[in-house]
Amino acid sequence: MSASLAAGGAPAAAGLPLKARIGFMAMVFGMFMAILDIQIVAASISEIQAGLAASPDEASWVQTSYLIAEIVMIPLSGFLSRLLSTRVLFTASATGFTVFSLACALSSSLGTMVVFRAAQGFIGGAMIPTVFAASFMLFPPSRRASATVLIGLTATLAPTIGPTLGGWLTQSFSWHWLFLINVPVGLAIALTVWNTVDIDRPDPALLARFDWWGLLAMAAFLGSLEYVMEEGPRWDWLQDGTVRVFALVCLGGGAAFFWRALTRAEPIVDLRAFRNRNFAIGCLFSFILGTGLYGSVYLIPLFLGRVRGYNSMQIGEVMFITGLCMFCVAPVVGRLLARFDPRPILAVGLLLFFIAMWETARLTTESAFAEMAFPLGLRGVAMMMCMAPINQIALGTMAPAQLKGAAGLYNLMRNLGGAVGLAVINTLVTDRSYLHRLHLTEALNWAREGVGEYQSTLSGALEGGLGGAADLAALARIKGMVTQQALVLAYNDVLMVMAGSFLLALPLVLLLRRPRAGGGGH
Repeated sequence: MSASLAAGGAPAAAGLPLKARIGFMAMVFGMFMAILDIQIVAASISEIQAGLAASPDEASWVQTSYLIAEIVMIPLSGFLSRLLSTRVLFTASATGFTVFSLACALSSSLGTMVVFRAAQGFIGGAMIPTVFAASFMLFPPSRRASATVLIGLTATLAPTIGPTLGGWLTQSFSWHWLFLINVPVGLAIALTVWNTVDIDRPDPALLARFDWWGLLAMAAFLGSLEYVMEEGPRWDWLQDGTVRVFALVCLGGGAAFFWRALTRAEPIVDLRAFRNRNFAIGCLFSFILGTGLYGSVYLIPLFLGRVRGYNSMQIGEVMFITGLCMFCVAPVVGRLLARFDPRPILAVGLLLFFIAMWETARLTTESAFAEMAFPLGLRGVAMMMCMAPINQIALGTMAPAQLKGAAGLYNLMRNLGGAVGLAVINTLVTDRSYLHRLHLTEALNWAREGVGEYQSTLSGALEGGLGGAADLAALARIKGMVTQQALVLAYNDVLMVMAGSFLLALPLVLLLRRPRAGGGGH
């Protein structure tokens, strides 16, 4: 196959050999696996906590350590891909991810689990942006729309089904299978990619110019930023000493990183890609899409679990409609992208995402599948109509030499959007639920008609089993109802804020240029 590839990596013929298609599909599965593992532990943290004898706060590091390490690798992958080649980097990434997945399954303490999860996230993180770049290097423009849609479907579906799959594995087997499932799949992917992918050549000369200080600064900047975004809402932001220290490290690391990236001839991350208007705006869209993707995947299951009392399987059954609609609409979006300008498709997707989130923001304590099916399904359609065009717009006008680094930055923006979005969501839920609880409590005074009567009726109903404590039990029940209603109102407020961000982003489509036919690696 390599004989038909130019140095930039694009096939000369319109068709793609079977060997290349198999290799690309293996890479897509690898990306799916890496993204899936961000969320697969979310529904099983309590079981992992019990298995490792950890506290709830300590157990959260099983997820946080993975995110911090992955977010450092994603922008670094562009340089490593040029240094090692796509084939070597992806194979090494898949192999390392598999090895550390097995190590996570065999962990017997929280300390070893956190170390192995960080290594798993760091090494596996290279698979995600490498697939984005490979799609533009492998496929000619006539076939690129289908590849873009496939990648978009994979990148959005993996976090959507992650908690559900994780919950099922834990309930059916044990939490160890959250990691053991990666072992056979990861080995198969590594072997397949090694034997089928050959799209570029390594450049060992880059190693002599590797910016180690730039790497250290980037790790301090992005790692600290992810920590602050993850832990800040829980510990009241800068009021906590540890969060304050990491915020200072983030500022110092960020200043050092940007200085080295802008002054060195061979920076660890090439920020010159942001000179391209489509790429810069595309990264902003990727950031906003990250907030919508990870935010909604986090918030809706949170509502179903805390308010409706659903278990992970019941939550998965409600959320399934989103993934199903993604699958159904993906071929349609692919055909539209192959024939039409991606900008109107993106505009429609943003508008549908706004409508979906706005309609979702009608939650009550009785909301279930019947009430939520339409907006959740519409969100799946909107996600595909946003993700695939943004991929094509952001990377479709990049020069071949910048493509690998640009793919890393583009994916970094989506993950940062998710991190910032979750931090904002947790902060808003805390603040708004407190305000709603305060207002509801003020409204429930004894001078209001019906309040005393309801409390007396509730006390009478509880008196048979509780005797003299019935009055206190009734007040506790009313307090619980107020807290629950305040929480639902706060969730609705956050959903409306998320909806508004997509509506505000809509005019940015007018600033985009249509990607040229041969852009992005050709």
